Amino acid sequence: MSGEPSGELDGDELWTARPSVGFIGLGNIGAPLARRLATWPGRLVVHDVVPESMEKFTSRGSLGASSGAEVASQCAVICVMVQNEAQVRAVLEGPDGILATAAPGTVVAVHSTISPEAAVSLAELAATAQVDLVDAPVSGGAGGAREGSLAVMVGGTDAAVARCTRVFEHFAQMVQHMGPVGDGTRTKIARNLITFASYAVVGEAQRLAEAAGLDLAKLGEVVRHSDRVTGGPGAIMVRDRTGPMDPEDGLRPIFAHSATLAGKDVELAIQMGEDLGVDMPLALLAAQVLPAVLGIDIYEPPTLDPDRG
Repeated sequence: MSGEPSGELDGDELWTARPSVGFIGLGNIGAPLARRLATWPGRLVVHDVVPESMEKFTSRGSLGASSGAEVASQCAVICVMVQNEAQVRAVLEGPDGILATAAPGTVVAVHSTISPEAAVSLAELAATAQVDLVDAPVSGGAGGAREGSLAVMVGGTDAAVARCTRVFEHFAQMVQHMGPVGDGTRTKIARNLITFASYAVVGEAQRLAEAAGLDLAKLGEVVRHSDRVTGGPGAIMVRDRTGPMDPEDGLRPIFAHSATLAGKDVELAIQMGEDLGVDMPLALLAAQVLPAVLGIDIYEPPTLDPDRG
C-alpha cells in the first residue's frame, strides 16, 4: 500500500459530513457487532443481501441501505463482515460498491478473516479511491460479540486506525494496532493456531482420561477453572521474542521451573498412555519441542520409540 490517500477531509470534517457508521454483513458475528453499534450517535446504516437480516435493525431505528454505495454515501467508517475475499471485493467495487460513493478519508474496516495478501491487495484497491482500508479481524466468538468483549487486531496506518478505534470500542474491550495492513490478519492467524492446535491436544488428553476411566465432564470443569486462574496457554506469551532465553533474563527462573515441570508431567502422560495402550503422538512431540518453546533446554526429552511412528 502506498501510504494514506491525498485530498481527504480531516477526521472531524468527515464525521460532520457523514456522521453515520455503516455495517455490511449481518450474519452470526456481524449481527451482534452491529447491534452494539445501534446506539451510535450519528446513526447506524446497515446492508445485507438478506432483507430479513436488515429488518431486525430498521425496525429499531437503524437505516437500511440497498448497496455498499448507499452505505458509503452516509458513513465515515464502514465495517464489513462477510464470508471471504471475493465478497469483500464485491462490496467495494462497481457502481453499487463502497468505493463508488465513499468520501476521501473514509475508513473501511474488514473484519472478515482473509489472507494477509488479500488485505494488502484490497487496501491498494481502496487507495485508488482515496479510501483507507484496514484489516481488523476479531477474536472472542459469538459470545464476545454479544457481550461487547471482543479483541480487535488491526492492520493499517496510524491515521486510519485512530479514526475507527472509537467505533470498535462499541463492541470490543481490546483494540490492538498490530502494524501496517495485513498485520491484523497475521495476528488472527497466529492467535487461532493456538486455539485449534490446542483442540487437538485436548482430544488426546480426553482419550487418555477416558482410557483411565475418568469423568470427562469433570476433567473439563477442572481445565476451564485452572485456565481461568493461570491464563492457560497464553500465560507464557510474555516475552518479546522467541529463541533461547538469555541467562540474565529475569524471566529465566520462572521459565526454567516451568520447563522442569513440563518435562516431568509430559513424561508421566506418555508413560500413562503406554500403560493404557493410548497412542500419544502430540505428547511425544511436546516433549521434544517444549524446552525450545520455553527458551530453556534443561531436561532430556524422552527418546521416541521408532515402533510408535
